Amino acid sequence: MIEDFVTEFARYRSIGEKAIGQVPDEEDLNRVFGEENNSIAIVMRHIGGNLRSRFTDFLISDGEKPWRNRDTEFENRQFTLDELNAVWRGGWEVLERELSTLSDADLERQVSIRGQSLSVSAALARSVAHIAYHVGQIVLLARILKERDWQWISIPKGKSEEYNEAPDKEKKPV
Repeated sequence: MIEDFVTEFARYRSIGEKAIGQVPDEEDLNRVFGEENNSIAIVMRHIGGNLRSRFTDFLISDGEKPWRNRDTEFENRQFTLDELNAVWRGGWEVLERELSTLSDADLERQVSIRGQSLSVSAALARSVAHIAYHVGQIVLLARILKERDWQWISIPKGKSEEYNEAPDKEKKPV
């Protein structure tokens, strides 16, 4: 079961990185469409901050760390590609390191997020869902910004039959 979580997290990381890689430039990563919306840069910072907080000392401390300032993840300013990559990669590295220490025997253990007790299994499911939600935002924004020549990350329009001939293709992170 832990391996299933590892696979899903890796899949969403790969999807996010493939979408981010298609965004033409740093300026576009920081582009906000509307006053109360987020840019790809903001979503990347939020994912990185969330993963770092949730999975640092995952089994022994609350997932919302006192050192995390979630509100700063949503600051609307220009971020450099180096800044974004550092936060993004840093969060994923913490997650991957922690997942590598877990076994299926840990799934029923209890962890805490914002003082709420959850099983490890529930906390991981919650985190995968959270990541999927935000990676979907990244993909949508990247597609809008790219406009033309989008390299499909999932099943391209009109290619369902071809996909059905090799359905395991999507499950393999690249």
